[in-house]
Amino acid sequence: MALLEVKDLTSGYGELQILWGMNLEVEQGKLTALVGSNGAGKTTLLRAIVGQLFPWQGTVTFDGRDVSKLRPYTKAELGLIMVPEGRQLFTDMTVQENLEMGATPKHSRIHMDRNLAKVFDLFPRLRERAKQTAGTMSGGEQQMLAVARGIMSEPKILIIDELSLGLAPVLTLDLFQALRRLQREEGTTILLVEQNVRMALKVSDYAYVVSEGKVDFHGPSSEVENNPAVREAYLGI
Repeated sequence: MALLEVKDLTSGYGELQILWGMNLEVEQGKLTALVGSNGAGKTTLLRAIVGQLFPWQGTVTFDGRDVSKLRPYTKAELGLIMVPEGRQLFTDMTVQENLEMGATPKHSRIHMDRNLAKVFDLFPRLRERAKQTAGTMSGGEQQMLAVARGIMSEPKILIIDELSLGLAPVLTLDLFQALRRLQREEGTTILLVEQNVRMALKVSDYAYVVSEGKVDFHGPSSEVENNPAVREAYLGI
């Protein structure tokens, strides 16, 4: 069952069209990866999904409801949450204060303590640094905090834009393992846009490869990984 469905979506900036009939489905409880080269339209698609851009044509359906024209805040209240590229933390606030800010949707506020315990279990480093100012942490720790803040919103779907960008390999691995655990143990639906194609295909259930604002091909991640065009273009094989 598709929790999120994008159908024939076109959008862009001003008169510049970026998306040319994009189609995508994210199945409930699954980790879906969206991969492609820089400039392929991945971030533009995410912005159209969460409401930062309005579709020119096509539809975004979430949990059985057409949400194409809804504002980002309304979509967040419905459980559609994005962790943006660049983290966008409150750098002068503590780790715990940033996490509490994540519990903005009404349905998540009453479960704040439970969700704090969940993210501290998932990211023990954040528990150790709960009183530390977010801006003084390393890039990897800040990315952990950005993901944890998204989890605090109790998302029905967690959309993550460029999880590993600029991070050391060991921290990248920790983050991917945390996402897989979140999906497997909590049943959280995740849509992951990721530049590390090899890792994204390893941890995801299903994958879409996009190019020039359209889906080139898609399928179970193991099949996409073994596709000759993907192996040559993205995996260097």
